[in-house]
Amino acid sequence: MYETFRRVRTLAGQIAIPLALCLAATNGFESPARAEVYPDRTVRIIVPFPPGGTADVLPRAVADWLSRKWGQAVVIENRTGAAGNIGAEQAYRSAPDGYTLLSSPPPPLVINQNLYRNLAFDPLKFEPIVVMAVVPNALIVNPNNVKSSNLGELVEYLKNNPDKITAATQGNGTTSHLTSELFQLTAKVKLRHVPYRGSAPALQGLLAGDVDLMFDNLGVSLPLVASGKLKLLAVASAHRLPALPDVPTIAETLPGFEAVAWFGIVAPPKTPRNIVDKINADVNEALQQPALQDLLKKLSAEIFGGSVEKTSKYMLDEVDRWHAVIKAANIEIQ
Repeated sequence: MYETFRRVRTLAGQIAIPLALCLAATNGFESPARAEVYPDRTVRIIVPFPPGGTADVLPRAVADWLSRKWGQAVVIENRTGAAGNIGAEQAYRSAPDGYTLLSSPPPPLVINQNLYRNLAFDPLKFEPIVVMAVVPNALIVNPNNVKSSNLGELVEYLKNNPDKITAATQGNGTTSHLTSELFQLTAKVKLRHVPYRGSAPALQGLLAGDVDLMFDNLGVSLPLVASGKLKLLAVASAHRLPALPDVPTIAETLPGFEAVAWFGIVAPPKTPRNIVDKINADVNEALQQPALQDLLKKLSAEIFGGSVEKTSKYMLDEVDRWHAVIKAANIEIQ
């Protein structure tokens, strides 16, 4: 759907921009959306999740670099609640002039429309700009509870012992929950779902042995694995990670399995394409800076970047992926 809208907007833009320039020349009209004068004031990036996590740290670092490049303040505003819906709605209803953007992980962009019956915004109408980075989810187990030495052994155990293993998640409808459901559908096994209120309490439950395993953001879990308190069985990326070459992917046991957290920037509907393109180009430049690349390594994140078209296609693919999981698992949040 992004691409259908985009083809129409691109054609319209090819007609409208020359027309605007003609008007400017003859009537003194100046388009407020000219990329060469953007930005000329503070840019606000809404983050619909709390400070401190990757969803906040990454756009904050990018915003700092953009502030220096643009010579204008780029500020982060955390507007949390309702699985990201509150902040996303505020961005959605903002003026489409490039001065309010949304930086978010998947939930309010590609997941929540399939979970909530009455969203006050249409995620598919956001203007995709760029996916900055991806962070693989990882299958983490409490080694005192789960004795399997690899994923194949765990799958075999689950096939013979349905509902015996508990899976902590960050809550109903979260990426950890949906990744768990995708795993069960792909492996044809059954886990017992134990929802928590966020990542930190879920990890505490896993550390305490109250639950057996969890699909979690690798950047958060890796220090606990390094300490020996938890065990990393596999990562949910499409390929092995350069930083963890000895850790297998889930796809090596369950072909095609992939579930990553990603962090994208979008603009309100009808933001002019030339503004979108400028932000895309400058964020891509930011991602090539050594300081940003060092930060990404610390977060166990991989640069995604690329064109607006690449971003649009990726987000649409993610909509389809999680819609299929939500439908198959019959998940719904009122």
